Amino acid sequence: MGTVVDDAAAAEFHAFFEAHYAELARIAHLLTGEADAADDLAADALMALWHRWDRVRAADHPAAYARGVVANLARTRIRSAVRERRRIALFWAPRGAGDGYAADGPDVSAVVDVQGALRRLPFRKRACVVLRHAFDLSERDTALVLGVSVGTVKSQTSRGVAELQRLLGPETPAAQVQVAAAGQRTGGRHW
Repeated sequence: MGTVVDDAAAAEFHAFFEAHYAELARIAHLLTGEADAADDLAADALMALWHRWDRVRAADHPAAYARGVVANLARTRIRSAVRERRRIALFWAPRGAGDGYAADGPDVSAVVDVQGALRRLPFRKRACVVLRHAFDLSERDTALVLGVSVGTVKSQTSRGVAELQRLLGPETPAAQVQVAAAGQRTGGRHW
């Protein structure tokens, strides 16, 4: 292989990295709710993309492919964390306490922000709401990123917004939830 091809691919990947790293980190943060993990997930996703760069750059939507990789890595991280919490709960549960999963009751603060409510949504609903409203992706692009049908995106987004409304309180209309989710993207904070 000639270095001209390798240099061109490296330059193209570097431009892709610069253009999409911050967005991928914000998606990771909104999906996992973990600021510290967001950069790691974005970096892991970009490393995976680099190893498959020939296929990625030939794809119709390389950015959508990258978002899908981040979504899959976030899902894996969440599942791993849930399994770990279950193991810890079983280990530390007092004898005779049942399965160790019982909660004393929700610790609900007086004010619940959108980010906290997003963390309470199941992954697919959260991913659909985040990609549709925080990143303004179309239903088709969201379906492409998540590897689901457009109908699934529509129903999961609708149900996710309705659940956010319920979590945020009855006085929060859907339009405010959507504006608040979009504000998470444009609020100047690093997600």
